[in-house]
Amino acid sequence: MRCPHNGEVTNPHLSKDHELLGLAVDVAHAARAHGNHPFGALLADENGRLLLTAENTVVTESDATGHAETNLVRLATKNYSRQMLAPTSLYTSTEPCAMCAGALYWSGIGRLVYALGEDELHELVGKDPENPTMALPSRTVLGAGQRTIQVVGPVDLPAAREVHARFWRQHGPS
Repeated sequence: MRCPHNGEVTNPHLSKDHELLGLAVDVAHAARAHGNHPFGALLADENGRLLLTAENTVVTESDATGHAETNLVRLATKNYSRQMLAPTSLYTSTEPCAMCAGALYWSGIGRLVYALGEDELHELVGKDPENPTMALPSRTVLGAGQRTIQVVGPVDLPAAREVHARFWRQHGPS
């Protein structure tokens, strides 16, 4: 993140988080282009190296659990041990729902970074039956467990809102 006054990097970790969140939003755009809801997630190691990506597949796979984060957790746990997942971070375009937060908890992934908050998503979606949002923050779900998961978010990233532009009104009831 560049300091507005002198251009110096003030926190390189935040800069990497923004970069990876931007990639998660790119995955959300791909999900939308493939006919799914606009959500994307990725897994990165402790050095910020991209390991896996996953799109939402709810529509194309006819699977209510095909959320981007749950799809990513499925891939991650098939490909990596819990020990290898402990220092990794799950980056997602939108705050995980309760189901996805639960999957993240059980996976062993150690850190969550998200852009758009569930409350902001609710404002964009309204009462669209394709995405009945829940007022249950991921911090609440993850905080109820015995294992600590670092949560960073919401991170202000306009592109995370923009990927939802005109999507829910098109797909919801008229």
